[in-house]
Amino acid sequence: MEENTIFIGNKPVMNYVLAVVTQFNDNESVTLRARGKAISRAVDTAEIVRNSFVQDAVVGDIQISTEEVENYNNEKTNVSIIEIRLEK
Repeated sequence: MEENTIFIGNKPVMNYVLAVVTQFNDNESVTLRARGKAISRAVDTAEIVRNSFVQDAVVGDIQISTEEVENYNNEKTNVSIIEIRLEK
């Protein structure tokens, strides 16, 4: 993974927006990566950054995939993943 990848989890959206804006100070691109229920939070983060904080940022690429994970019962389940690349 690149150093300018931000992993989206359960924190409030504005925490991730701040992280993206901070990364844009040093980098020309930032990748948001989220799994499962956090996918909508990643999309919200990307849109808030583009519309309010870094107006010249564009969505460079969107990757979607599925990852198989084991839960606490050793059952395997599929989890969706999205990676959104924002570029200046």
